[in-house]
Amino acid sequence: MDFFGLLSLVGGLALFLYGMHVMGGGLERLSGGRLERLLERLTSSTWKAVLLGAGVTAVIQSSSATTVMLVGFVNSGIMKLSQAIGIIMGANIGTTITSWLLSLSGIESSSFFLRLLKPTSFSPVLAIIGVILIMSGKEDRKKEIGSILIGFAVLMFGMDAMSGAVKPLADVPEFTGILTKFQNPILGVLVGALLTAVIQSSSASVGILQALSVTGAFTYGSVIPIILGQNIGTCVTALMSAMGAGRGAKRTAFVHLYFNIIGSVLFLALYYVLNAMIQFDFAHETVGIAGIALIHSIFNIFATLIWLPGVKTLERLAYLTVPETQEEKDAIADKEAFPLLDERFLSTPGFAIEKCVSLTYKMADITEEAMETAMHLFEGYDEKRAKRVEYLEDMADKYEDKLTAYLVQLNSRDLSYMESQSVSTLLHSISDLERISDHALNVMELAARMHKKELQFSNKAVKELQVYGRAVEDILNRAIRAYKENDRQLAMTVEPLEEVVDHLNKSVKKRYAKRLQKGKCEVELGLLLSELATNYERVSDHCSNLAVYLLQTEDSSFEAHSYQENLELEGKRQFERMVEEYRRQYQLP
Repeated sequence: MDFFGLLSLVGGLALFLYGMHVMGGGLERLSGGRLERLLERLTSSTWKAVLLGAGVTAVIQSSSATTVMLVGFVNSGIMKLSQAIGIIMGANIGTTITSWLLSLSGIESSSFFLRLLKPTSFSPVLAIIGVILIMSGKEDRKKEIGSILIGFAVLMFGMDAMSGAVKPLADVPEFTGILTKFQNPILGVLVGALLTAVIQSSSASVGILQALSVTGAFTYGSVIPIILGQNIGTCVTALMSAMGAGRGAKRTAFVHLYFNIIGSVLFLALYYVLNAMIQFDFAHETVGIAGIALIHSIFNIFATLIWLPGVKTLERLAYLTVPETQEEKDAIADKEAFPLLDERFLSTPGFAIEKCVSLTYKMADITEEAMETAMHLFEGYDEKRAKRVEYLEDMADKYEDKLTAYLVQLNSRDLSYMESQSVSTLLHSISDLERISDHALNVMELAARMHKKELQFSNKAVKELQVYGRAVEDILNRAIRAYKENDRQLAMTVEPLEEVVDHLNKSVKKRYAKRLQKGKCEVELGLLLSELATNYERVSDHCSNLAVYLLQTEDSSFEAHSYQENLELEGKRQFERMVEEYRRQYQLP
């Protein structure tokens, strides 16, 4: 090939790529958003998703464009990863339509009608129609149709120019010698992947391979690895589009990558094993344009059929590569939780109350985690755990808002005495749980302030706060567990411990005041410790309230009496014995 032949090849490639870009762009714009709406709706089953992906990609002639679109849908939350997988499979099948259209250029016949099927025959007609539509059409729709027709014509002219430029290479021994090296399957896969990664279109790279096939230097055996590599290389576009996107988008891109890599490995393994056993005669035959289109289709159909039963496996692989964060799990739980508060349930108060109780238990877990996480920040401050406390407190606020609004609606209905009492108890419980989460946020902010200013409590203060903190964690755990498990006996142990927490609060503050007077600690640290101790004490008060609500629900006569009075009725000695036991357990050093 001389210099002018090389220019023809480069010019043909430029026309080919530009034509594909114009045609694809026109098709996407012509869809006017209908494409997106179709992708959202028609994914109720994997088979439907595969057919949809194949159809859409056959229209826009780019599996990369379809996959990039899916990356955007998953990233925005419009579509789940499980819905996108089927469309990705179908997109790989749909992209093969381009190679079949290009194979029409290989038609050789003296028949007038068969010659009309050649792109070089009908492309000029399409180009003329396209120009007329663009120049005379006032509507955008006509102009887009014109762009599609011109794009297709340019693509076909480019293909013809490339084929014509490389034809003389068939008689160049050096060129055919290089091509025979592609018999190495690994090298063939790498070359195919690299070519497609550079031009970011498997349809285009397969088209280039079809143009080169007119030299007669390629065999079926040599092009199979290249075509498989081209399918792997097309994943680069989706991976690049997912770089700045969310974790869901990254998983979508990796699904596309794993689909093609694992599919290629299995296809190659099956091909070479069977070839070793049967000795395929066609492996050494010269491949033509239609043969390349056939291989391209067979591989993508094979990979789809292999993966159809393993959709969940592909999804798990993506999640292993990009693990689910705690925030994602919480967001899913949040999204799944609040639909329980359906207004239709209001007509059945008993059922509605049951759903509210279920959500209140979840709120209790959130509150308990928030408080415990905040308290442990004094053992070693960590920014991630501090953010976690903020998130949990925000979640507790959401639960309070939604539950309170729903319960107020429910309270306006015709409720029985017991149902009315349950709603009242729930409203009080929700308020106390939310207040505990507020104290958790306060504790976190105190820890953050100390970390920022590089302040540290004295060793004595640290040991005292550790004892105090253990008592608060204990009462929090008892109150939440008793509330969730409806355990009256456990609830009865909360008030004695609350009395001990009150004593610890006073003792810790008193001891620090003495050290302050002796000049053994700083005033700012004294204020911080006082705030921390007060937050701990308030948490225990709210825990006591939760225990009271449980006992009120269990015993209708237990209404206006204080918690301690009720316990004294059951046995003052038992109450005092529990108080003494907790004092020994949580004795300050």
